[in-house]
Amino acid sequence: MSKTERKVPELSLLKYVNGDAKAQQEFVDNLFKGIKDYGFIILTDHTLSEKVIKDGYQAVETFFAQETSEKEKYISIHGGGQRGYTPFGTEHARDSKFMDLKEFYHVGREVDDDHKFNQYYPKNIWPNVDGFKNSLQNLYDELDKTSVILLEALGRALDVPQSYFTDMVECGNSILRAIHYPPLGAKPPEGSVRAAAHGDINLITILMGATDGGLQLLDRDGSWLDVNTKEGQLVVDAGDMLSRITNEVIPATIHRVANPEDIHSRRFSMPFFVHPHPDAMLECIDSCKGDSEKYPVIRSHDFLMERLVEIGLKKD
Repeated sequence: MSKTERKVPELSLLKYVNGDAKAQQEFVDNLFKGIKDYGFIILTDHTLSEKVIKDGYQAVETFFAQETSEKEKYISIHGGGQRGYTPFGTEHARDSKFMDLKEFYHVGREVDDDHKFNQYYPKNIWPNVDGFKNSLQNLYDELDKTSVILLEALGRALDVPQSYFTDMVECGNSILRAIHYPPLGAKPPEGSVRAAAHGDINLITILMGATDGGLQLLDRDGSWLDVNTKEGQLVVDAGDMLSRITNEVIPATIHRVANPEDIHSRRFSMPFFVHPHPDAMLECIDSCKGDSEKYPVIRSHDFLMERLVEIGLKKD
């Protein structure tokens, strides 16, 4: 356990949503400070309904309780793990040779066949599990709306036009990932952990409280800080795309899920990776340029494809 006295900041999203101008500005200031100094913030309250979260976890636990042969029926033929089931031991952290000890299921945005982004968005794959489709679609929709609120607030701190992030994530390539970390057993693979140290690819990640602990962030002093949440809270962290467009004013947060002491325990979690739409250009925000820009402009889809290769979900 980390011995640092630092603690991930806790904020009330509802004070921003329902508050007056003073309360909103206080949230904006604290959000920016927290995400810049820690890379993580915790939302003590928010816009997601308790029932939607509960139903989502119940559906996910039912799916992962099935035999592997049944789950493998829902592996996407498109590759890249963008939709459907990804088996245990497939993904690894960037620059790591050890596979993470997890399996997961992806749900993404769907568009009409004649939509300009249809070529990028495979259709979702829905397993034959009662309530799965409805529960995860509801979760996706509520998290999508919450992400826009958070990015709007962050945009105020970064002094960009109000439509800046709204336009960027309109019909964005965001992904809801349902993760199962099975019991380790007596002899877990040498060198592997539930999720090795990594930064997320996207703008921000919204993580619903997991069913077990283990989430840690790499603090600015190089120590690992436990991210402890209570039931019903949300965790928000900064990803590589946000770091890139802010010229590292907001660094991408390195984090991991450590192996538990109890080798029989299992863990479920559901992060929502907030992505721009494929044609969005990742370029430095004016207020963050300083003396020079650290990164060239790149289309968000191209950046995503590069990273999927690096973490083993897509072949070069």
